[in-house]
Amino acid sequence: APLVESGGGSVQTGGSPKLSCAVSGYASSRYSWGWFRDAVGKRREGVATIDNTGTTSYADSVKGRFTISKDNTKNILFLEMNNLKPEDSAIYICAADTLPPHVLLTTPYGMGAWGQGTLVNVSS
Repeated sequence: APLVESGGGSVQTGGSPKLSCAVSGYASSRYSWGWFRDAVGKRREGVATIDNTGTTSYADSVKGRFTISKDNTKNILFLEMNNLKPEDSAIYICAADTLPPHVLLTTPYGMGAWGQGTLVNVSS
């Protein structure tokens, strides 16, 4: 599989898990990478994206709490999540696309590559 997420699980409110996504075949030098989330009863939401220069974009709901980063040598995308809230509970999915990061953030069903997702469940 070209994109494989890991790091999800059950977390208490205020927790700080870190998600990883191993990327194959979509070099960070040519693609924007990003994190999206599927929550029950909600439309898929862009969480954070990053391009080949390191330029990032974040959803307003996670600004100041989540940080997206990547390891270009290992082709791994990260999402560091802090001060989690119950409303952050969702399946977190990584994606790779040729769109600029600010466009990818608002393209929840794009034509790029998508992982299967990892579940983050935040309990109060």
